[in-house]
Amino acid sequence: MKTTFAILSLVAIPLVAMRANADEPLTFEQHVRPILKAYCLDCHGAGEKMKGGLDLRLKRFAEKGGKSGPVLVPGDPVKSLLLQRMKSGEMPTTEKKVPAEMIAVVEKWIKAGAEARRNEPASLPPGINITPDERAYWFYQPLKRVTPATFGPKDRIRTPIDAFVLTKLREKKLAFQADADRLTLIRRASLDLLGLPPSQKEIDDFLADNASDAYEKLLDRFLASPHYGERWARHWLDVVGYADSAGDGVADTPRPNAWRYRDYVIRSFNADKPLEQFVIEQLAGDEVAPGPWKNLKPDQVDRLAATGFLRTAPDPTASKAGQAEAEQVVVDTLKIVSSSLLGLSVGCAQCHDHRYDPIPQADYFRMRAIFEPAFNPGQWRGAGQRRISLFSDADRAKAAAIDQEAAKMQAAVNAKQQKYVDAAFEKELTRFPEKERDSLRKAFRTPAAKSTAEQKRLVAANPKLNISGGLLYQYNQAAADEIKKLQDAVNAKRALKPVEEFVDIANEVAGPIPLTKIFHRGDYRQPRNAVQPGDLTIAAPEGQRFEIAPKDAKTSSSTGRRLAFAKHLTRGDHPLFGRVMANRIWQHHFGRGIVNTPGDFGVLGERPSHPELLDWLATELVRQGWSMKKMHKLIMSSTAYRQSSRRTPAQDAVDGSNTLLGRYPLRRLDAEVLRDRILLTAGRLDRKQFGPAIGVVEDVVGQGNAPDDKPRRSVYLQVRRTKPVAFLAAFDAPTSELNCDRRAGTTSAPQALMLMNSDFILKQAGYFAARVRKETPADFERDRFAKIKSPRLAQYAAFAWREAYQRQATPQEIEVAVRFLGRQMVHLRANVKDAEFAALTNLCQQLLSSNEFLHVD
Repeated sequence: MKTTFAILSLVAIPLVAMRANADEPLTFEQHVRPILKAYCLDCHGAGEKMKGGLDLRLKRFAEKGGKSGPVLVPGDPVKSLLLQRMKSGEMPTTEKKVPAEMIAVVEKWIKAGAEARRNEPASLPPGINITPDERAYWFYQPLKRVTPATFGPKDRIRTPIDAFVLTKLREKKLAFQADADRLTLIRRASLDLLGLPPSQKEIDDFLADNASDAYEKLLDRFLASPHYGERWARHWLDVVGYADSAGDGVADTPRPNAWRYRDYVIRSFNADKPLEQFVIEQLAGDEVAPGPWKNLKPDQVDRLAATGFLRTAPDPTASKAGQAEAEQVVVDTLKIVSSSLLGLSVGCAQCHDHRYDPIPQADYFRMRAIFEPAFNPGQWRGAGQRRISLFSDADRAKAAAIDQEAAKMQAAVNAKQQKYVDAAFEKELTRFPEKERDSLRKAFRTPAAKSTAEQKRLVAANPKLNISGGLLYQYNQAAADEIKKLQDAVNAKRALKPVEEFVDIANEVAGPIPLTKIFHRGDYRQPRNAVQPGDLTIAAPEGQRFEIAPKDAKTSSSTGRRLAFAKHLTRGDHPLFGRVMANRIWQHHFGRGIVNTPGDFGVLGERPSHPELLDWLATELVRQGWSMKKMHKLIMSSTAYRQSSRRTPAQDAVDGSNTLLGRYPLRRLDAEVLRDRILLTAGRLDRKQFGPAIGVVEDVVGQGNAPDDKPRRSVYLQVRRTKPVAFLAAFDAPTSELNCDRRAGTTSAPQALMLMNSDFILKQAGYFAARVRKETPADFERDRFAKIKSPRLAQYAAFAWREAYQRQATPQEIEVAVRFLGRQMVHLRANVKDAEFAALTNLCQQLLSSNEFLHVD
């Protein structure tokens, strides 16, 4: 990620600085200041004292110069020290030099007279202030709901979405593709919403439904499925960087209660919890459900579990609880919050004003002040100190009563056992001469600490007399059996005792409210000026930054800062939050967002392909009561979504990347969907929901492969930062990243090798083959294969095709499959007992590994 950022740093500013047309005049504000901000203002503008007395924040300041005199002479590049020192590499003094293409922009600007777009003020307050040009950037503008263009009936405008998309297509003389056929559509919708292919009954019912609203009813059924939440929760868990371990180096300490947050997300999606409430609970669930946290109701537990959103960052304090480690947790948490909810990388402003986006360092610490009462590095609380017991008073009373009853039962068992042990001892003692018995009896009954040397010798010399309850079976089997039965009854009674469970939360504690100060150069050991909690300055019109007023009391169990911030974000007109959340929904329906850098809408991010549509969706989300399910149905009802994925040379020539959506984008299944689909096709998928993470020993990267004996849906598999599941990692599931706003879509050799050789795929192919042989009806498509030499093999192949691809195999496919099975059986007969099963397993592996199985169109 750092490498990617460095590359973007080098290319993004030229794109901004050189965006002018060849005949467009260069200006200081639009073309030169972004370069100076990235490379020079840290020393010559950010601080109260300028190095060399040189201030480069304004053109007129550069003309005035510093201790070395003027550094800018309009019209004369040779005499402009600013340019000459860039060219020589003397400035900046850091390793990161100004690229040649940027220097060329500065030189061209100077040669043209070094113009400014507007009159500059005589002075500026300290710091790199936000300029009018920066405020004019599209992402910081108020949301604007534009009425889409009007089209005719032949244009297939089903929703306003289509009008926005078609407007862009028409600009390039393009149009929508024809609608996808109904079989394609149900497969697409099912994999999209549920992460699972449709059942054959669902397919048959949909294809037989001739009602005009058949598709809309299908969407309603899918959205009502409990598997919807499992699929869409995975998208959000990526964004927040969910893991079942702390990521503290090699230890990678498990987080035994993290799964409660995962289950909260799944339940929230299934219940269609308004996105507004969903975000508020994650930022401030402890303030929505304030303490004392005793005898908690399910909805209170849910809200507390929701704060797991703020506990997803890697936590090195799990191994080493120093302030530096605690500071890193705070830094990472702010990165997750800002990228997931605001679509900006505010972490770049931790040490200095953001070099690319208008985020002053003070804004970074204003945001930090919102969370510092809950995450105070100076008084750090580890995971154990953020753990709330879910034991109710009734649970404790029941546990105590069971303990008391079990203790009585145990005492009776112990007494009876001792009676049998004593009897066995006396019986064994009869084997010794009568004159020795008293000495032996006394030696074995005297506590070791009080034994004489002679008594210790007697005990050591006569081990057969050392009879205990565990050895009773050697002397009296009937008595041992009776004691075992009684002990089983005691254990059964103890098993009735309620298990104390916990939820890990983010919360504040009563006490002095920590004062947040700006750290000089981001160093927590150099605190400077104090700041009050608030939103980013750029997120509001000039002079209207949202700030949270301090509480009057010096101590409080909760400052209410996070709740105030959450309500501010979700008020309905926040320009950053609204666009970011609407974009995330769109992204997972089409494989790319309207802004294709969903965690960074700033200067380093991509520009929106359909800006008017994005704003319309952001406002529509609020109008729909923040309902995710309503937004799904709206998007999936559009022609843009329902069209075919067929490519045409004409479209590819104009829009090869399909940014304008002139066809539905063919997509490979996400790693978890692929694994779940394989398990389902093999007849192995366990649909049980919720509960603790499933520890996986198979397919762990670097640890070899073992059979998959945990066929739960992938969302329930344990996520270990240092031990990713190899199959999922190979297909681009997030591994060690802080969080993942957009998965990479790679095609690599390890993927092919995983599908060819991994124990997981080989085992599932075997299960699939066994299922095909067992479940293929005797009359399955019998008429089609009456004239085929091996009709049963043809039936197997046809059934496997239907289960893998949800469609009927073509005659050519059946012919090839039967020929393959026959040749495989001949080849394998000498080496395996069941050549037919082995051949069928190989065929099933090919189906599970095929592009048609791996993709959704």
